[in-house]
Amino acid sequence: MSIKFRVFLCELGFWLTAEVMLGFLGFDDLADYTEYLKQRDAIALLQTSQNTPLTSIA
Repeated sequence: MSIKFRVFLCELGFWLTAEVMLGFLGFDDLADYTEYLKQRDAIALLQTSQNTPLTSIA
């Protein structure tokens, strides 16, 4: 196997293990919600920078 493929497999395994562990602990949902809040704030900032009226995002 090439080194890049081994590194990819290691990273994939680490990510998958972390997703499963965080899912069982309930932190995965917390991370998803935090990501949603950041995205929502970015959309609001983009709308205000274009001088368009803000609409309800939720």
